[in-house]
Amino acid sequence: MPSMKYTVELPANLIAPPGEFQTIEAIVEMAKAIEAAGGDALWVTDHPAPDARWLLDSGGHDTIDPFTALAVAATVTTRIRLHTNVIILPYRNPFLTAKSVASLDVMSGGRVILGTGGGYLEGEFHALGVDFKKRGPLYDEALETMALAWSGKEVFKKGMNFDAKSILPRPAPAKPPTIWIGGAGDKALARVAKWGNGWSPYFGKVRNDEFRKAQTALSSIDDLRARVGQLKEMLQAAGRTDPVDVICNMLDAPKTMNRSEADRCLQSLGALTEAGATWVFCGGPHTSRAAYIDHVRWLGEEVFARARS
Repeated sequence: MPSMKYTVELPANLIAPPGEFQTIEAIVEMAKAIEAAGGDALWVTDHPAPDARWLLDSGGHDTIDPFTALAVAATVTTRIRLHTNVIILPYRNPFLTAKSVASLDVMSGGRVILGTGGGYLEGEFHALGVDFKKRGPLYDEALETMALAWSGKEVFKKGMNFDAKSILPRPAPAKPPTIWIGGAGDKALARVAKWGNGWSPYFGKVRNDEFRKAQTALSSIDDLRARVGQLKEMLQAAGRTDPVDVICNMLDAPKTMNRSEADRCLQSLGALTEAGATWVFCGGPHTSRAAYIDHVRWLGEEVFARARS
């Protein structure tokens, strides 16, 4: 499976156990381990204003600012890509997002993968002063505006919540940062065909009611295969000839560290590759930093290396 690549979770979102994941020392150690294991990217999630009920009662997660975590990771790695999974574009001013992305991309030597989403926590939109019902048009507007901000040229654009009159954003990256579009629905595929370098659907059961109302998840390998076929048709219709990645999570992530579990993972990776996936999300247990790093090393030796051979 030479074409498959791996983006590995950097669990800087975890507040427990205290000091295990949300320190500079932790991020440094984990980022080095992911790169040493052969990961192609490391990812950090994001929620600037999570809803308390979702966070405490519905399986939500804490987070630190992803650009801060990825900037720390960038200083101690040289090869691995720096992946936001995901930045919710509709509730951010696109020029602020473009500035953060461009700054990280320039300082890391062009290693940023901007994973994006439309968002599903309505309370988070309210807290940030943005109309949840307008998130679709705001998402599209942000993608268009960020491209202008990264162009190195003067920008004139009136948006739904801003009016840019002759602004000149800096820094300008050497080339536009990689953009992955989240979501499994038709609108997500349309955004990929127009703006994206990758499509990043969620594969599996949706346990959160708010997520279920606002997002669409893949249901099976056959569903992925059909959607990839649909995406290829849309890319062709848009005149796109550049490569576009397909990124999804494994059907059943490894639970233990042994050869039989690694064999099962390799079979799953083979099925995903056959269906059109080019990247997969990976992670590890979060009981402690040591346990997480042990799992990352195991992934590198028993899954990544064997798949590549």
